[in-house]
Amino acid sequence: MSAQTLAAPSYYEIDLPHYRKRQAVNWAAFLLTGVCAALTISILFFILGYLVYHGFSSLNWDFFTKLPKPVGELGGGMANAIVGTFKLLGLATLVGVPVGFLGGVYLSEYGHNKIGFMVRYAADILNGVPSIVMGIFAYTVVVLPMGHFSALAGGFALGVMMIPIAVRSTEEFLRVVPHSVREAGFALGLPEWKVISFIVIPTAAKGLITGILLDLARVAGETAPLLFTAFGNRFWANGWMEPIASLPVMIYTYAIAPYDDWHRQSWAAALVLMMLVFITSLTARILLRERR
Repeated sequence: MSAQTLAAPSYYEIDLPHYRKRQAVNWAAFLLTGVCAALTISILFFILGYLVYHGFSSLNWDFFTKLPKPVGELGGGMANAIVGTFKLLGLATLVGVPVGFLGGVYLSEYGHNKIGFMVRYAADILNGVPSIVMGIFAYTVVVLPMGHFSALAGGFALGVMMIPIAVRSTEEFLRVVPHSVREAGFALGLPEWKVISFIVIPTAAKGLITGILLDLARVAGETAPLLFTAFGNRFWANGWMEPIASLPVMIYTYAIAPYDDWHRQSWAAALVLMMLVFITSLTARILLRERR
C-alpha cells in the first residue's frame, strides 16, 4: 500500500464541528418538543384541577336528583339537564351516525372516483363550519316550521355536526382492514355486499365504535346549536317536541347570572360535563388500543 493511499482521508472520517452542530440542533429540537408536550399536558391538568377546585364542593346528591330551584332560592340541582344531555346525545347519534357510517362505507369501498372526492371535500368543509352556523341551520329547518323549540331540533343540530366526523372516521377505520380479508371473502364466492357487511365491517367494529365515541365527545359540550334549537327548560321535558334542558346551556345560563349559588352550580355542571367527555374519550382510546 502506497503512502499516498495511507494519507488519503477516510470516507467514514467524522467532521467534528459539523457533528457537534447537528447534535446541538437535535438536543434543542428535543427540548423544545418536550417543553411543548409538557405545556399541553399542564394546561389540561390545570383546567381539570380548576374545575375540581371550584365544582367538586357543589356536587352532592341533590345536584344529580333534583330540579333547579326558583330564582333567589339556594340549593336545587340539574337532574333535568343531565338527563336532557343524554337524551340529546342519543337522538344525535340516531340522526348523525347512520348517515355518517353509510357515507364512510361508500367512500372506503366505492369512493375512488370524482363523486368520492366531492363527498370527502364536502365532509371536510362541513366539519369546519362553526357550530353556531349549524344552530342557525337547524333553527331554520326544524324550529321555524314547527313553530317552537324542541329536543328534536337540538338532537338534529348535534346529529348534523356528527355526520362529517362519522364519515371520515368510518372511512379511515375500514381502509385499515387488509385487502386480503376482502379477497378471501370473494374467493369463497360471496357477493360484495356480504363481504362488506359480514367480514369488513365486523373486522373494523372496535375502530368504528371508537370513532362514534370520539364523535359524541366532540358534540357533547356544544352550546350554540342548542341555544337556537333545544333552548332550555327548568322542568322535566315531556317527550321530544318541547324545549329540553342540557348541561352546556345550563352552564351558560348560570355562569352569566348574578347569583353566587348559580355560579357554584355552573362550576359543578362544568365538572360533570368535563368528566363525561373525559370518560367517553378514555373509553374510545382503550378500545382503539385493544384493537391495535
